[in-house]
Amino acid sequence: MSRALSDADWSSRARGRWGEDRAVSRFHSLGFDVVDRNWRSPERELPGELDVVARRGDLVVFCEVKARRGRGMAVMAVGAVKQGRIRALAEAWLRAHGIDDVDVRFDVITVEGVTLEHYVAAF
Repeated sequence: MSRALSDADWSSRARGRWGEDRAVSRFHSLGFDVVDRNWRSPERELPGELDVVARRGDLVVFCEVKARRGRGMAVMAVGAVKQGRIRALAEAWLRAHGIDDVDVRFDVITVEGVTLEHYVAAF
């Protein structure tokens, strides 16, 4: 049974979506095509999602996006456990799309307040 979403939940989701939209714009400005957003693996043992998957030539970037209302090191929310989950999801994404001969990079984009920070090759 799912619970009803509170106003805070909706606000957090809207902020997350806004942050992802900003991240997509950032990748477009760098010449990337955004090839997927909010991708979930069909493999049940892999929970979570990939926020943004961008590609430019033979480079595929898996980007975690963290949007916060205030300032305060949102990048720290992407710890070792989260990084491992993102790596596993990235492998599943590549398998699902039949891609095996590309360079892979893991970025983090944070939006704190209205300030965007792009951590290239964050892990």
